[in-house]
Amino acid sequence: MEDHISTLYDVFAATARRHPELPAVELSASPIGYAELERAAEALAENITAAHGSVRSVALLAARSGVAYAGYLAALRLGAQVVPLNLKYPPRRNSAICELADVDVIIADASGQQWLEHCPAGTAPARPVLRRTDDELLAAVPEGSLPAPTAGPDDIAYLLFTSGSTGRPKGVPIRHRNVLAFLAHTVPRYEVGPGCRMSHTFDLTFDLSVYDLFVTWAGGATLVVPEAAELLSPVDYAVNRRLTHWFSVPSAVSAAAGLGGLPAGRAPELRHSVFCGEQFTYAQAEAWSAFASASVVENIYGPTELTLACAEFRLPKDRGDWPETVNDTVPIGTVYPGLEYVVTDDGELCVRGPQRFDGYLDPRDDRNRFLAPGASGDDTPGGGAPDAARYYRTGDRVRREDDGTLVHLGRLDNQVKIRGYRVELGEFETLLRRHPGVREAVVVPVQHRDATELMACYTGEPAREAELRRTLAAGMPVHLVPHVFLHVDALPLNPNGKTDRAIVAKLVAEQAKLTRP
Repeated sequence: MEDHISTLYDVFAATARRHPELPAVELSASPIGYAELERAAEALAENITAAHGSVRSVALLAARSGVAYAGYLAALRLGAQVVPLNLKYPPRRNSAICELADVDVIIADASGQQWLEHCPAGTAPARPVLRRTDDELLAAVPEGSLPAPTAGPDDIAYLLFTSGSTGRPKGVPIRHRNVLAFLAHTVPRYEVGPGCRMSHTFDLTFDLSVYDLFVTWAGGATLVVPEAAELLSPVDYAVNRRLTHWFSVPSAVSAAAGLGGLPAGRAPELRHSVFCGEQFTYAQAEAWSAFASASVVENIYGPTELTLACAEFRLPKDRGDWPETVNDTVPIGTVYPGLEYVVTDDGELCVRGPQRFDGYLDPRDDRNRFLAPGASGDDTPGGGAPDAARYYRTGDRVRREDDGTLVHLGRLDNQVKIRGYRVELGEFETLLRRHPGVREAVVVPVQHRDATELMACYTGEPAREAELRRTLAAGMPVHLVPHVFLHVDALPLNPNGKTDRAIVAKLVAEQAKLTRP
């Protein structure tokens, strides 16, 4: 990053000065140039100030539109934190987020306005709404009335919400300096520059969308925005829109395979393919490597609290050089330069450094999430903001290989006790994926009658349950083998595109009622 860049808005503005006429965003109708998008953002920021005065928190009820991207930049231009809302969320959740984030104003595009109109009475967020269409946005001309930007690297850039273990939205504030550290490593690694055409598979409520936007804009590349139909067909999106860079969850590979496969050599223009958000299986990696035969394929890892990603592993070009792992997943590799990590006695990965956030919006959520150097357990019993020396406890179990490479084994909370035995769900899933014809597998604990039992859901070729049980019994005690195996065409996904284990649990529970009354 250049010395004078201290915020995400500075990142975009610097590129707009260097490459004003290059396309910053390509919508289905037409591209929007860097200078054009900057003018729209400035005009929108003036509109916000004129109508609502000084603002600290701006929500976006917009998706994959010029209003969404200009609104994001307008909020940053005003030094406000961006709070994305999701059109797929129920109104009460979006309302709760607006309350927790103390939102001053909501920017709504055409789809956001429709969402508001269909909210049941009394459920829409009780905040003023600035409504814009793309045509109105791009026709606006800024007056030049905005004062000089005042935000700095320590200010909050965006505030995202996870459901948390209790279901209460848990706010994760990320500061400009956290993202700048990520960009400084990522943009050169993936050779992002003018002429590059970047995918945009993530909703703005998913932190990985910040990669889509600001890795693109930091390098002067083009964000190629898919239509709804293209999101359902990654192959057509990548090929027809001539993408050079792909970034998605691994489930997108499985979705593409389920729609007829990934034809080998179909995407020769893809140069970099990066996957994040969940375990990336070798079967998925093989399918994508054949599809994008000229592409570097990389797995990255990181929770929202460590700013998008903090570890990486680049697959060797030769399949014979891929390292074997205990669960047939691509390693998460090594942590980024400038970050430090420790692995606790129970295998939990803990990371600190410039990308680590400073603590949750509600300090009570900090409890049990940070580790002091040399400590072996919780060192924040009363919550409170952790100092920079503390590690963030990811809640993920890893295995450190002899060469220092890290392999993701699963969540700590994916260890469950069945009939007195503590088991790791990922081990069952690995064995199932090794059965001929099985493509993906999820194993979940389900309360059935008076006991907790393991049940499985899988995709690929249907198989006889007896064969699946024998596959698992070869590596697990017979009394722990799941009793229900549900075959589906595709695993259910959550709004972030990851496998939705909660829905899987409901599906297999219903199957258990039908087959084992």
